[in-house]
Amino acid sequence: MSTAEESAARRAVTLFPFLVLLAGTLAYFEPYVFSPFVPYTAPLLGFIMFGMGLTLTVPDIKYLASHPKAIVIGIVAQFLIMPLVALAVVKVLQLPPGLAIGVILVGCAPGGTASNVVAYLAKADVALSVAMTTASTLVAPILTPLLVHLIAGTVLDLDGVALAESIAKMVVIPVVFGLGVRIVFPRLVNFVLPVLPWISTAGICIVIGAVVSQSTSALSQSGLIIFLAVALHNAGGLLVGYVIAPILGLHTRQARTICIEVGMQNSGLSATLAQTHFPMFPEAALPSAIFSVWHNISGSFIAAFFRRRS
Repeated sequence: MSTAEESAARRAVTLFPFLVLLAGTLAYFEPYVFSPFVPYTAPLLGFIMFGMGLTLTVPDIKYLASHPKAIVIGIVAQFLIMPLVALAVVKVLQLPPGLAIGVILVGCAPGGTASNVVAYLAKADVALSVAMTTASTLVAPILTPLLVHLIAGTVLDLDGVALAESIAKMVVIPVVFGLGVRIVFPRLVNFVLPVLPWISTAGICIVIGAVVSQSTSALSQSGLIIFLAVALHNAGGLLVGYVIAPILGLHTRQARTICIEVGMQNSGLSATLAQTHFPMFPEAALPSAIFSVWHNISGSFIAAFFRRRS
């Protein structure tokens, strides 16, 4: 990251939880503000992921090939720990089907882009963090629908092919396109990079506001149980991710990275998938909306804790 990009990203990730909380609160009390954006959540997410693609570089992609062990461990942890923790949370709390599918979607999503900045603040391996986010995003069209089907397929009739197509359209294609634009127009992209974190923050706020505006009644009825489910899910991912990394031979900075990457999900994607593929359960997107706020708050505390232990 350049100095300007790094500074903008740090400010954006610091303010992000508060801005998302503000958007969610406004959407809860004044749903009409965000309801016009409901049909556009998928294109908004695609634009956000295009922005992520613009932040990637060729060295980031090469890192995937030069550090196979850490990458493989990270991806396996990403798509094993969080889905299993999600299943455990659903069973322990005995969540109803709508909320259960919402928690499972969060657990089966790829890593979130905010994790890269949190990894930097925590003095973790930023290159590994970027590589893990990239790799998990690229394999999500295969693994996310497969895992959702394996975990929730006995409860709901899922269209795994349609789910994979949605992820490819909303995530993989925009990311690859963004990387291509950066390669072809590097000077132009470098000029706009400091603004991208704020554009992404605005986009996620609109997506979360749209989700909450459609589920105010469900949130008023089940708010506490959803908050508990999200907090347990996030804490389980952070803890297990940090514990297994040294056992598998990774050093401290890599262990911090695995912890952060596993615990911080692309909740914008899971919220959009919930709205697109599970319209019969409006509340299914709520765990994603709350996770967007909570994982940044917990990530900030984790970063501060790790930084003091450096």
